[in-house]
Amino acid sequence: MQNIQPNFLTKFIIISLGFIQTFNCQADKFSLQNADSLFAGNNYQEALAIYEHLLVEEEIYSPAMLLKMAFVAEGMGDFSKASYYLAKFYDINPNPRVITKIKSLTEQSELYGYELSDWDQFFGFLTDLRVELTAFFAFLLVVSLTLLVVFREKAIKPKYYIPSFGLIFLIFLCNNFLYQPRTGIITGSPTLIMDKPTGAGKVLSVVDPGHRVIIQSSKDIWHEVKWKNKNAYIKKDHITRL
Repeated sequence: MQNIQPNFLTKFIIISLGFIQTFNCQADKFSLQNADSLFAGNNYQEALAIYEHLLVEEEIYSPAMLLKMAFVAEGMGDFSKASYYLAKFYDINPNPRVITKIKSLTEQSELYGYELSDWDQFFGFLTDLRVELTAFFAFLLVVSLTLLVVFREKAIKPKYYIPSFGLIFLIFLCNNFLYQPRTGIITGSPTLIMDKPTGAGKVLSVVDPGHRVIIQSSKDIWHEVKWKNKNAYIKKDHITRL
């Protein structure tokens, strides 16, 4: 009888968490639908407020939502926010037309950080499928281990275990390395790009908002970034994370 109470509480907590998660998902979906209705009805500022809550507080967004936010921000004259939403959209869908739009918003003829090689695009494709790839390799691993158990009398040589170890290695790679790099957009005007994380360092460049950078690490008031294939440093308050 003493074991029934803990088991009941455990099941109750799990079921309750499941209901809460489902409720939150439904609430977020309702909020997004409400914002889309407001946007369709030309109530742009009310729609933007809901979109911003979903983006900042819930970390929920879609390409279509980001484009709508950029449209509203541009209409309100907030070109910095519009550029931010477009840059975030670019992280999901690297389209050259987005770069052209950001250039027009920031009034710059050249922007650094939006160049994507074939490898970058392929790696981005893999990261989008990280969960699916991990599940696929895990399924193959279960099949491989099952076959080793079923044919354990015949599978006595080390070579029969190579597929299983290979799949374990692939699962490890997917879980630990298939992540998009942290990116940010420069929003400070002007922004000093330094060779060291100190005001006494050498100034590598002085840039206006709109440039996109890969954030390597963060320490104190500085972000270490990749700038023109070199490690450089920018103050945190001059970069908005994407």
